[in-house]
Amino acid sequence: MLGKIFRALFKRSQLVRLVGLVLLGAMLALRIWDPVPVEVLRLKGFDLLQRLAPNDNPNRPVMIVDIDEAALARHGQWPWPRTVVAALIDRIAGAGAAAIGIDIIFAEEDRTSPKNFASFARGLDPETVARLEVLPSNDEVLADAFRRARMVVVGQSGYHRDLDRATVEVKGPPLATIGSDPRPYMLKYRDLLHNVPVLQEAAASKAVLTVNPDVDGITRRVPLAVMARGEVFPTLSVELLRVVGGSRPLLIRTDEAGISSVGVSGINIPTDANGRLWVRFSKSDPARYVSAADVLAGDAQALARLGKRVVLIGTSALGLYDIKATPLDPVMPGVEIHAQLIENIFTREHIFRPNYTLAAELLAALLVGLFIIVAVPLMPAVVTLLSGTAINCAILFGTYYFFTTDSLLLDATFPLITSVVVFASLVFFNYIQEESRRREIRSAFSQYLSPDVVEQLARDPSKLILGGETKEMTILFSDVRGFTSISEAYKAYPQELTHLINRLLTPLSRVVVDNGGTIDKYMGDNIMAFWNAPLEHADHAKMALSAALGMIDAQNALNEQLKTETAPDGSPAKPLAIGVGLNTGVNVVGNMGSDLRFDYTVLGDNVNLASRLEGQTKGYGVAILFGARTAELAGDDFAIIEVDLVAVKGKAEPERVFTVVGKKDVTDDAEFQSLREDCAAMLAHYRKQDWSGAEKAIKSARKHAGRFGVSDLLDIYATRIAVFREAPPPKNWDGVFVATSK
Repeated sequence: MLGKIFRALFKRSQLVRLVGLVLLGAMLALRIWDPVPVEVLRLKGFDLLQRLAPNDNPNRPVMIVDIDEAALARHGQWPWPRTVVAALIDRIAGAGAAAIGIDIIFAEEDRTSPKNFASFARGLDPETVARLEVLPSNDEVLADAFRRARMVVVGQSGYHRDLDRATVEVKGPPLATIGSDPRPYMLKYRDLLHNVPVLQEAAASKAVLTVNPDVDGITRRVPLAVMARGEVFPTLSVELLRVVGGSRPLLIRTDEAGISSVGVSGINIPTDANGRLWVRFSKSDPARYVSAADVLAGDAQALARLGKRVVLIGTSALGLYDIKATPLDPVMPGVEIHAQLIENIFTREHIFRPNYTLAAELLAALLVGLFIIVAVPLMPAVVTLLSGTAINCAILFGTYYFFTTDSLLLDATFPLITSVVVFASLVFFNYIQEESRRREIRSAFSQYLSPDVVEQLARDPSKLILGGETKEMTILFSDVRGFTSISEAYKAYPQELTHLINRLLTPLSRVVVDNGGTIDKYMGDNIMAFWNAPLEHADHAKMALSAALGMIDAQNALNEQLKTETAPDGSPAKPLAIGVGLNTGVNVVGNMGSDLRFDYTVLGDNVNLASRLEGQTKGYGVAILFGARTAELAGDDFAIIEVDLVAVKGKAEPERVFTVVGKKDVTDDAEFQSLREDCAAMLAHYRKQDWSGAEKAIKSARKHAGRFGVSDLLDIYATRIAVFREAPPPKNWDGVFVATSK
């Protein structure tokens, strides 16, 4: 037995590793699939790095002219007349700005233009109306301001469907590529929402303003170029740098994973596979902002801050809805994201997450997982835990180190989660295996003790003493009929005979256990079982009868299989038939035996009667036979027929015995009720020695006897009556049949 246990331990360690490898493979597949929860967890890890080491570079090459609450209070609600915006452009250009980017789209004509004013104003004389209609529109005034400023980049927004409006032809800047075509990897939009044509044409260039947040609503990445209408367009930050650098072509590089970088004005900007750049955020800084009200007022200090800077025009007013969430600020004006992105590119402090990082993270998770898989079955749990913790701490430190020194963004969450999941699962699996080993030990002892008793002894060792208790129980015996003749076909093949009997005893035993019984012992092809001990069952008689019926069903199922088989000697396999005897009564149950060896079993006269009744099943031609107390406790829940009043061998007192042919559904069957009445009438006439009346009842009973399996029983009574007609019993005969065999 010890050898088997050691071999099982070795096999289990291999099984633990196999489970670990399967789980590790599942985790790697999960990362490649990258469902939303995994992505969000990774993004939250990136946010933590940003909070721990935000961008603190004081260099501010970008200024924001802010249409803030103060500007709205001074110049009225938005949208302002385009003439006011034109004045703003002139002020910024006059201050010496290097370039102007407008984070606003002027998609509709200005309704306050002179011509439009003349159309809806009342009380104007015709001369005034005529003079207004020939004045330039406010959009033309703003377009002239664009031309004077020269380096003005206007914005346009990507749109997910075709816009139902007249559009102008919009082309992207000159494009050069290195590697494969980058278009399949880019973010794509069906259409563009652009400015009115006069402004589009007057601007030095056009750029896309769209900034898409990640799945959790936080903006971390900004595309440097996107596709719309089949054309490639740079986003605002990149196009401003391109214009400032002399309007050279946009250069996009690709590798096997997708887009690897975007080049603008001699600066190579690494991106993710979709052409997006991770922004190294700093906290929102008021020093980046100049109020549009101060610029329009000609405030010298405000204008001095704009000289030689890239200037963005945008809004921080909450009512204008250009507010974004970032890893450092839940509320940041969208225009500042563009500003911080330009600063990142200027200072080379943008986050670097090349396309190979996924492979590196998968490799790290694989190595850590393999270490755990190898170590857990071999090393003490504490050593494994400390080693795994040290490795995970190294991963965390390395991730933080590369982020702070090289702005390299690596995902520590996936290797950490993988190691924790694999470690916890293997520990749990080891626990399950340990429980399994305990169950095997219990199973080994259960070869000597009932499994229920083993459990009771495990809970209460004080029961490991000799003795028992007296209680009412239902006892069951089953035996294979004609086993000797069956054995003859297998006499040269004893192993095959053992296999056949096991095929029968296994389902029979399962039926007993499933119906709450305790198997006491096997005696060759015989099963002894009992109910109501060691566990209490008020319906023990009903449970035992259900088991008896189930055993007959299991026997029939096996016989169906045997119809297609042959015995080892070449003859057709013989069907198996069992007899089942039950009896309910008071017995002694407990630990019986000696100080050296004892067993949990049951003793008593009612046990012997159950065994004798099993032996009488063949003599009565029925599969199941049981005593009066069992029938009494079964009540109307079973289809019961009285069989006889019999004195079994070894007992002087007769016992009224019964058979069962089904459960409640059969009891309510009209044909069964007719059969039961006929059988009762037969017994009544038989016990009165009214042979003619008994034969008449037998004849009536035969109409339904075949359906319920009692034809042989009726034949036995017909034979008895024929014998009694020739040699009648004494006048004082009480109808008791005295069995002469077991």
